[in-house]
Amino acid sequence: MSVQTATRNAHYHSPAAQRHDPYPTRLSQPLDMPWLKRREAVVKGSAEDGPLSQAQLDAFERQGFLFEPNFLSGDELDALREELKALMSNEDYVGRDFSITEPGGEEIRSLFAVHFLSERFRRLAQDPRLKGRAEQILGGEAYVHQSRINYKPGFQGKGFNWHSDFETWHAEDGMPEMHAVSASLVLTDNHHFNGPLMLVPGSHKVFVPCLGETPDDHHKQSLKMQELGVPGREALGELIERHGIEAPTGAAGGLLLFDCNTLHGSNANMSPDPRSNAFFVYNRRDNRCVAPYAARRARPAFLAHQPDADWSP
Repeated sequence: MSVQTATRNAHYHSPAAQRHDPYPTRLSQPLDMPWLKRREAVVKGSAEDGPLSQAQLDAFERQGFLFEPNFLSGDELDALREELKALMSNEDYVGRDFSITEPGGEEIRSLFAVHFLSERFRRLAQDPRLKGRAEQILGGEAYVHQSRINYKPGFQGKGFNWHSDFETWHAEDGMPEMHAVSASLVLTDNHHFNGPLMLVPGSHKVFVPCLGETPDDHHKQSLKMQELGVPGREALGELIERHGIEAPTGAAGGLLLFDCNTLHGSNANMSPDPRSNAFFVYNRRDNRCVAPYAARRARPAFLAHQPDADWSP
């Protein structure tokens, strides 16, 4: 299938259909190529624009992610861990749409829009040490497109399939281009046995279109277990053969920055140690979301914020 045909098929139900889409996805049949070349630059800023060194920016450009151990420590880290416990145990959040439980269970695995639920996490999202790194990579002013707490309980925490966040945000939220970066702050010790995030270095340089039309309210399924919007095994296998898999690990307080298009996933937590992180997505303001590119309607606001928008549970 040609890219032009794929674009038309992906846009059939979308208000964005009148525009050319360089990243067609959720297709009825595969393209005649495994992936498409990324159009946007990865690092748009320079070492003079923020706290990251040129060596760190070069590593992010090359790998699509950067891990900084000991980003936070001491009382500051302890306070965030206590805030996480308070949020995850808040009975008012049980059963709400922004509170996602484990597949087949009642334990919360993700709590979205945390920078609206918590003043402490709001301040963290706006902290120049964190936001400054994101804006340095993005080369411009950014806003929080999405925030959440992820929690993977010991022995019970399920894994998550390989995917590119941009594929979902493009298809279902209407994010036009690859001008977003995720910041994951590790709040518990992260080791090889409690389901750490795995990434495919270098995969951010290409876009892998996915098959299957997006059903209405797809987020209700995909946030528990993503089966649609995942790359095909042939493309994924070739990218992993070329680049390998890495899983940054370390003590609580580390910071993982990764590009919106870096393929990533995680295994189940097979250890008794829980794994949790605070997660902020920074999108460049001039890349604000429009109509979804491959869905009939946009996802709820707790999943995709607009610049300067307010939200309450």
